[in-house]
Amino acid sequence: MEPMRRRTILEKTVVCSANDAYRASARMSVSQPSVGKGAGAPDSQRSARAFPAWAKWFFWGTVLAFGIGAGAGVALLSSSTRSVSPAAVVRAAIRPAAVWPRGARPAPDFRLTDQHGRPLSLKRLRGRPVLVTFIDPLCRNLCPLEAHVLNDVVRRAPPADRPAVAAVSVNPWGDAAQNMRQDAVKWNLVPQWRWGLGTHAQLARVWRDYSIGVQVAKRTIAGVTVREIAHTEATYLVDASGHERAVFVYPFSAADVLRTVRRVARGA
Repeated sequence: MEPMRRRTILEKTVVCSANDAYRASARMSVSQPSVGKGAGAPDSQRSARAFPAWAKWFFWGTVLAFGIGAGAGVALLSSSTRSVSPAAVVRAAIRPAAVWPRGARPAPDFRLTDQHGRPLSLKRLRGRPVLVTFIDPLCRNLCPLEAHVLNDVVRRAPPADRPAVAAVSVNPWGDAAQNMRQDAVKWNLVPQWRWGLGTHAQLARVWRDYSIGVQVAKRTIAGVTVREIAHTEATYLVDASGHERAVFVYPFSAADVLRTVRRVARGA
C-alpha cells in the first residue's frame, strides 16, 4: 500500500460514545476519583515504541464527534481540515487500515485480568491468532456491533485458525461482574471472548501502547457522578508468534477479518 494512500485511509476512524447515566447508580461507583480528558494519550517518556507520523495522526487529534442514532459518534482524527463524507469513512474501513509483514512488529504485551478473575496476557495466548480490540462494556451503540462482527469471525473461522478475542476495556468504571454477564448474554459472546480488565492506570498503559484514544467526560447528574466514554473503535490482528499483522477500524466486516486471518495462517 502506497504511503500516501495508507495515510489517507488511516486519517479516518470511528469512535464510540456511550452515555451510561441511566445505569450509573446501580452499575458503577459514584466515588471514583476525577479522570481528565485525554486518558490514554501518548506519553513521550513512556512510549513503548516509535510510531510513524501517519499513525499518530490516525489515532490522535481532536475528537470531532457528532451524534448518530442513540449517541454513537463518528470522528475524523486527521491533520487535515478538509471535509470527509461519511461514505468515505465507510469505504476507508472496508479493508485493513494497515498491514505489517511477518515478524516486523511485535505486539506490546499486557497483564490484565479476565472476567473470570484469571490472568490475561498475549504471552499466555501465544500459539494462536488473537484479535485485540478495545470495548466499553456499558456501550449500547457501536461496541455491540463490533462485538457481533468479531463473534462472527470466531464462529466462521476453521478450528485450527480460530482466534481468541482479547477485549481490553476502555471503561474501568463499568467493569462490574454484572455488566460482564449481561454483555455475554445480550451480545451472545463466543467462549473465546475474554475481557481485559484492570485499574485505570493498567488499562491506560495498554491504550497508550496500542495508540487507542480514550476520552473521558465526567459530570454529575442528580448527585450521581457519571462518565461518558469516547474511544477509537479499532481491532488488531496478532499472529500466533505475537506480532501485529493488521489493524481494522470499525466499521469492518467479518469477511475482511477472516480473509486476513487465513492469509496470516498460511504464513503470508
